[in-house]
Amino acid sequence: MSSEYEAAGRRSRGQGPWKDVPAACWDDWRWQLSHRIVSAEQAGTLMELTPSERDFFARANGRLPLSVTPHFFDRIDPADPADPLRRQVFPRAWQLETAADEKSDPLGEERDSPVPALVHRYPDRVLLLANSVCASHCRFCTRERFVAGTPPDWRQALDYIRAHGEIRDVLISGGDPLLLGDEKLAGLLEKLRGIAHVEFIRIGSRVPIFLPQRITPALVGIFKKYGPLYLSLHVNHPRELSPETASALEQLAFAGTVFGSQTVLLRGVNDDAALLKKLFHRLLQLRVRPYYLYACDKVPGSAGWRVPVARGIELMRSLRGWTSGYALPQFVIDLPDGGGKVPVGSDYLQEIADGGICRLRNFRGNDYFY
Repeated sequence: MSSEYEAAGRRSRGQGPWKDVPAACWDDWRWQLSHRIVSAEQAGTLMELTPSERDFFARANGRLPLSVTPHFFDRIDPADPADPLRRQVFPRAWQLETAADEKSDPLGEERDSPVPALVHRYPDRVLLLANSVCASHCRFCTRERFVAGTPPDWRQALDYIRAHGEIRDVLISGGDPLLLGDEKLAGLLEKLRGIAHVEFIRIGSRVPIFLPQRITPALVGIFKKYGPLYLSLHVNHPRELSPETASALEQLAFAGTVFGSQTVLLRGVNDDAALLKKLFHRLLQLRVRPYYLYACDKVPGSAGWRVPVARGIELMRSLRGWTSGYALPQFVIDLPDGGGKVPVGSDYLQEIADGGICRLRNFRGNDYFY
């Protein structure tokens, strides 16, 4: 891959038809949305599609439609079919094959949905699905069944939260909640802030990666008014962290936003210890605490993405002790059929003998007793 695409500070709009786009357009999030790549024909004018990509488009039959913002495409090396950013948003033919253990609702969210647009799995917290729209579509999307569908109606979800005093934590997700209009997002946050027992509001978003132009002064003002808000940023590769993304996160940080990150472990994208370390270090530089490293959910067509659990443990073991503790997320599996998230640890604790004596192994492989 050329050094141009590896450069951490790369900021340009030199690819395809955007070469001469005025900055006033390029920096407008609505312009970015209206100029997304949404068809094989469009994509074919920007790069040479691989036979596998062409095969997918020929046989897709309504699968999650293509959607890539110009901003994100501009981070891709169009000459590299194996580019890790390209692999995340441009589909391949193998993604049309569904394995026996793959499901459209792999986490059993619908089973734990007492009212529309709400999932209540854990005792004190709920997931509120506020939007069915994303800026770009990830090909390993856990909610492919939901994204690009009918916009959700929150009214029953808000009534449910009001009626359940044990709910202290609300995660707003979708789709991407930051693609709601300012007035609608502010209205939702105002309603949640008006519920006395709701202490903690989180927003899960990939907008700062796909569409950092959306982080406008008006949106920053909403974050400040209804804060403190916790933003869970989904990022999988260090090249996703553009200068525009860095600027957007800085604005939100100055408004009091607290950041954590979620990364999905993906074969051919980030299943490499040195690359993960680079990603987690860069996130910390941007005030983002790496929080979760997820095993890929078993959505239809995901077999080619999934990294063996043993490899995930090995990757985490190769990082612990060799970098800051702050740079280490938890490696977790979100269990199928509604089992919830469980951390998958390394074997630091070797045994507990009689009398409570523990034999532990450190990052260098040496044993100690406690």
